[in-house]
Amino acid sequence: MIVPSIDILGGRAVQLRGGRHPVLEVGNPEALAEKLSRAGEIAVVDLDAALGKGSNTEIIRRIIAKHPCRVGGGIRSKELALEYLDLGARAVMIGTKASPEFLADFPAERLIAALDTNKEKIMVEGWTKETGADLFARIEELKPYVGGFLVTTIDREGEMNGFDFERAEAIVKAASGRRVTFAGGASGGKEGAAQIARLDALGADVQAGTALATGALSLARAFSAPLSSDRPDGLWPTTVCDEGGRLLGLVYSDLESLDAAFESGRGVYKSRSRGLWKKGETSGNRQDLIRADLDCDRDCIRFTVRQNGKGFCHLGRRNCFDNGFGIEKLSRTVEARFKEAPEGSYTRRLFSDEGLLASKLREEADELAKASGAAEAAFEAADLIYFSLVKAQTEGAGLRDIEAELERRSYKVQRRPGNAKPGYEDAEGGNRWTGIH
Repeated sequence: MIVPSIDILGGRAVQLRGGRHPVLEVGNPEALAEKLSRAGEIAVVDLDAALGKGSNTEIIRRIIAKHPCRVGGGIRSKELALEYLDLGARAVMIGTKASPEFLADFPAERLIAALDTNKEKIMVEGWTKETGADLFARIEELKPYVGGFLVTTIDREGEMNGFDFERAEAIVKAASGRRVTFAGGASGGKEGAAQIARLDALGADVQAGTALATGALSLARAFSAPLSSDRPDGLWPTTVCDEGGRLLGLVYSDLESLDAAFESGRGVYKSRSRGLWKKGETSGNRQDLIRADLDCDRDCIRFTVRQNGKGFCHLGRRNCFDNGFGIEKLSRTVEARFKEAPEGSYTRRLFSDEGLLASKLREEADELAKASGAAEAAFEAADLIYFSLVKAQTEGAGLRDIEAELERRSYKVQRRPGNAKPGYEDAEGGNRWTGIH
């Protein structure tokens, strides 16, 4: 699988090329992250911090807030590692400070040990200092403390001259169950795609920057490299889901449609009868592509999209099976009523009378707290969810924003105790509410 890489130096996206070529200027890192993240999780590396010459922390914070990413480069304090993890980074890549003592305080599944090698010797501090440590010895030492390894071959970095597969297979075997990502050497074109597919079959990923930045390897070709199809036409089944993972329908993709989707940031597919199909071009029910993912068997794609207009289905429904369900369906009703509720209606009163809405929220929260039994708890929770969605809508937030916040919280490492605020304790001194954060 491909992991697109963004190296940041002096606030700009660049690519280092093995120390033998000038730095390759790539552009605005945030704009680049917007595009590359359409192919899934990206890697973001702070070169200034790695070299001890400053940092690009503010840029990285903004990227973490918007896109699934792993973050590395100069993370040499536990405070910074925790900050990135709590902000929602899927993992932090630790290089210079990677030691059992440093790593032991973090959840292993959120750690990637970055092992930068030059002629098989481990380099640290932005490739400027040789440690003399052996690569395989370091893997053996660190693997109880991490969920994966990033192995960069410095002498191949930016050269686009491929990977040493015998060495790669030995590294994957040594990592024994920890996912290995290889950087340095990704080639262009069909050859580069074949290398990605071969490493994916070994259970490893490819972190690529230069090949993608120069256009030698397209994002679509890199993403689709591990895919297979048993269809006579070679098309890849593609499930389309909304931001919450709810299925909208089934379509098909090929390399041409993937390339168009990644370049435009739109839902673009391959129609079996009409060729390239840009969803919403005639109906107005346009889709914004958030990201694409491969399934575990590498024979299906998932597109996560923001669906606009009436919905995905040509019958004017939310999806190809029905018109939605539960909280998502309710949220669309609330949004429509916010725009269309007639004057004098109760709904309009809720949207326009802050005091009334605040009172209803307190009332429903109190009734849920006092509920007894599953049926009553579900009934009162449904009431509270409705008024919560109304409140969020009046402030400009929808269900997608609430779900995004919940997703962000799921990656927090540091937890608050969840004690009730003053004034919310019960009469016996306990807590009426306990926060789930």
